[in-house]
Amino acid sequence: MAQGGRSGGIIEGITLGPSQAGPVYRQIHARIRSAITDGRLPPGARLPSWNSLAAQLGVARGTVKAAYDWLAGEGLVVGRGPAGTIVNPALRLSPSGDGPSGPSPLAADPLDLDQPAPVRPFQPGLPAVDAFPRKLWCRLVARHASRLTEAAMGYPDPAGDPELRTALATYLGVARGIACTAGQIFVTAGFAGALDLISRALLRPGDRVWMEDPGFPRTRQGLVLAGAELVPIPVDGEGLDVRRGMARAPGVRLVVVTPSHQAPLGMRLSLPRRLELLRWAGASGAWIVEDDYYGEFRLEGPPLPALKSLDASGRVIYVGTFSKVLMPALRLGYAVLPPEAVERFAAVASCLAPAQAPPIQRAVAEFMAAGHLGRHLRRMRSLYVRRRDALLAALREACDDRAVVDAGHAGMNLLLRLPPGTDDVALARRAAAAGLGPVPLSTWAVEAGCGPGLLLSFTNIPVEAAARYAQSLAALLPASRRKGDAIGRQASARSTLLLEGASRRYEGDG
Repeated sequence: MAQGGRSGGIIEGITLGPSQAGPVYRQIHARIRSAITDGRLPPGARLPSWNSLAAQLGVARGTVKAAYDWLAGEGLVVGRGPAGTIVNPALRLSPSGDGPSGPSPLAADPLDLDQPAPVRPFQPGLPAVDAFPRKLWCRLVARHASRLTEAAMGYPDPAGDPELRTALATYLGVARGIACTAGQIFVTAGFAGALDLISRALLRPGDRVWMEDPGFPRTRQGLVLAGAELVPIPVDGEGLDVRRGMARAPGVRLVVVTPSHQAPLGMRLSLPRRLELLRWAGASGAWIVEDDYYGEFRLEGPPLPALKSLDASGRVIYVGTFSKVLMPALRLGYAVLPPEAVERFAAVASCLAPAQAPPIQRAVAEFMAAGHLGRHLRRMRSLYVRRRDALLAALREACDDRAVVDAGHAGMNLLLRLPPGTDDVALARRAAAAGLGPVPLSTWAVEAGCGPGLLLSFTNIPVEAAARYAQSLAALLPASRRKGDAIGRQASARSTLLLEGASRRYEGDG
């Protein structure tokens, strides 16, 4: 309790007012963050409750909650349920007391999925860069750059180039079952640009948002920076637990969901859950953001129809990206809106920086319209099945009983589940120092007990290199403490059967 008393005294010294810079929740965040990083609030110190601090400062409870959520998104504080909010006990301060010994959670980090760096083995979020059709792509870009007219040298359409939006409408209708017009599509700077556009158009500080737990850390951070109050909703074998969400926070503004391939566990949102979510959103007026980040790369059979294809109430905003299909460097994504939301989004988009220049967008449009995208996706699925199978076998041999490889919902990743108590963050940092790029599973969770693990991408590991990289990773694993349990072995056996079936289906697919 001494720590709790100390933290309360420090936070009581917060002063707010019009002379301070920025919104009130940012002022609160900045002062608590400063107290943590300079050592005045040590790891484990308890913060006042939202109600207590709000009453003390004379502000709304939601304002304090927004500041706490931002701190949680940075990894500086953690919630302990009835025990309140405390400074992250795992936070390590530098010897000088000037701040955390590691980089800020919002700064570049060796485990950051979007950090500019050479492609590392096991690094999630990247397609097979060695298999990208560079010559074809360069030819298309050069062609459209040479066609740049004087009229096209002015300010581009903030909603995106009409040619790309038309190509996307055609593609989505065939590949994802989404009936839409080009006018409903907004081209963005990747998924991050789409989330920013949605947040600015629909959210106000303090609005509550459902997010899958575990879920993509960058989505969580982006929503916190937008001032949203995040409500983590657990997932199970059928995906997002809609009833748990309705019981915990029925009055939310937005839901972010990954129905085709849950990030990071990989299960799909079942049809009953999809219909339940859509009915609830239609009745409550909530918006659903469908993040379809792996929609094209379901390796066990054909891609699933998008959630938006079932949306009769106009509550789903479908978000796609070219980062996994082509390459992240394009920074191209898109959002498909219900017709009634187009005008509102157009007003917001006109104030934001648009996506890539028109020649790049038109090169992508031709890549799609000429059939190159379909052929590229077929080649990549076949390649990914071979690379996945090779890495799966190599990991199972190299890791023996020290970890269980979960490939039941592979997508573009395998999940290496580690024994309880393993520090997967420390393990991922050791792997990064060795030139590898796995991502710790625990950083994706807020409250969920998903256990420790490593997300491992197989997309950039050639078949002939699988054994070498598997052995390099296995050398970093802790010594065996117990044999893998029966459940893990059964899951592994099921995964093998699924993968063998997928390999047969895609064998010879060019």
